[in-house]
Amino acid sequence: MRRAITLLTYTLTSLVGAVAFLYPFWLPQVTQEGAGDIAHAGDSALMVTVLVGVCFVVLLLEVQREAVGAKSIALLGVLVAINATLRFVEVAVPGPGGFSPIFPLIIFGGYVFGGGFGFLLGALTLLVSALVTGGVGPWLPYQMFTAGWVGLSAPLCRPIVAMLSNATTHRALHIAHHEIRPSRHEVWVLAVFAGYWGLLFGAIMNLWFWPFAVGPAQMHWEPGVGVWETVQRYLVFYVVTSLAWDTARAVGNFVLVAFAGAAILRVLRRFQMRFDFVRLPSVMELSR
Repeated sequence: MRRAITLLTYTLTSLVGAVAFLYPFWLPQVTQEGAGDIAHAGDSALMVTVLVGVCFVVLLLEVQREAVGAKSIALLGVLVAINATLRFVEVAVPGPGGFSPIFPLIIFGGYVFGGGFGFLLGALTLLVSALVTGGVGPWLPYQMFTAGWVGLSAPLCRPIVAMLSNATTHRALHIAHHEIRPSRHEVWVLAVFAGYWGLLFGAIMNLWFWPFAVGPAQMHWEPGVGVWETVQRYLVFYVVTSLAWDTARAVGNFVLVAFAGAAILRVLRRFQMRFDFVRLPSVMELSR
């Protein structure tokens, strides 16, 4: 029952996130200005409140479920702290373009421990790091949603790994969950997945302000424009303003996962095996 409630919570949260990104396109009129700084200024606080509330509810359900839930939450806190520190280092010493070292760990967390864990890791990483680095603004809830979707979608790599491993899906998924030593296919699939999200993260994040920005008609949105023309204008906008920036993030994600993926997967799976360990009572304890 709790697992069904958790699944429903993530589904509804993702729907709320999708609506938050897209609802300006449904409005008959929006206030537009050059930099897009006023985008979502009135609803960003509500979105942060919703996301933090969802995270709290899910964590509460995990704690009540079983001891493994408490251990997972402890590990989640450690990983969020590590990622927030990496984000602080990134702000102090900026990398090229949109490169950020936080995404590989979000992907690994979701891949090994499940999409729910990955969503929490992504969303809380952006929240905590924003508080640490002073990056709080109307863009924050949209960063939290998108980073959460990165971790939530990571388990989609498992069936691909299964097919590339030339084994049955059941056996390959069993290996993906319980073998400490990662396969060559896992690392490369996750590296490509990380590179893909390097581009997709930027493409999604642009939508939080794009309807509110103004500029040349061929690359900016305006009320009344049809769906296909909107897509065409956005593609032009993305290629001109964001593709080079996001390519640096994609390449950085790919390289980090390709070189450090095997080691990080081994560490996370050791924790997973410890979490799956259940101590059975001895005969003497049962006889008391």
